[in-house]
Amino acid sequence: MNLGTAILGSRSALRIAGPDAREWLQGLVTNDVEHLGMQSGPYEARFAALLSPQGKILFDFFVAPDADGLLLDCAADQAQALAKRLAMYKLRAKLDIGDLGGSLAVAAIWGEAEPPAFAQGRIFADPRAPAMGWRMIAPPSELEVLGNHGEAAYEAHRIACAVPRGGLDFPWGDAFPHEANMDRLHGIDFRKGCYVGQEVVSRVEHRGLARKRIVGVRMDGPAPAIGAEIHAGEIAIGAMGSSAGEAGLAMLRLDRAQEALAAGLKLTCGPTKIAFAEPTAA
Repeated sequence: MNLGTAILGSRSALRIAGPDAREWLQGLVTNDVEHLGMQSGPYEARFAALLSPQGKILFDFFVAPDADGLLLDCAADQAQALAKRLAMYKLRAKLDIGDLGGSLAVAAIWGEAEPPAFAQGRIFADPRAPAMGWRMIAPPSELEVLGNHGEAAYEAHRIACAVPRGGLDFPWGDAFPHEANMDRLHGIDFRKGCYVGQEVVSRVEHRGLARKRIVGVRMDGPAPAIGAEIHAGEIAIGAMGSSAGEAGLAMLRLDRAQEALAAGLKLTCGPTKIAFAEPTAA
């Protein structure tokens, strides 16, 4: 795999600083952040989500350790809404929540087994899958040394790895963590204590109720629009997500898809034929 780098204009950073930051966020999100950096060293981050009380994903983000608190690598178009939502839970906790979008930017680095030597500081391994590589949070001027293959190159890499992106491959506020594969992408700690929406997540896990999943697909035909219905015969069984070249992601009812394939039916999205695909990297 060749080295790839991209400055991600679609991402931004928040800082949660203060003595209560870890304990407070621990009680809100799907993953363990209280012990972040204490087990795997300075290059560790956690993938996590803030859910609705009904257990659906409102925001997902990476949480990385910072000198006096935590850094959140989040979707840029959600940064202000995420900060506002977190502030609702602040109460008397001793912490401050700040949007760092004007002073810090986010970059992705892939194709390197070890963190690049020039990238010291706020760098961490993408915890979702080894092939996703590294992420770096730094002032824009410091990221310029990385070079920039462009965000489209990163998106193609992400799709090839079958890693979903919120807002494209699943709708904010209308997908459960299992549907977005957060259980498979190390975004949920099933052993930690309570957090918002935890009862729903635990019930889905223990009862095996996840009927829909995001899967990698191969397309034979023009790339469908995001959200376009995928059919097995005349029956809608899912929706198309993001795509790059012949590769794409789709949210499918897996039981119906398997039944259709067993019956010899083809999956289609408009004029395009759809087939299951294994990730090109795990």
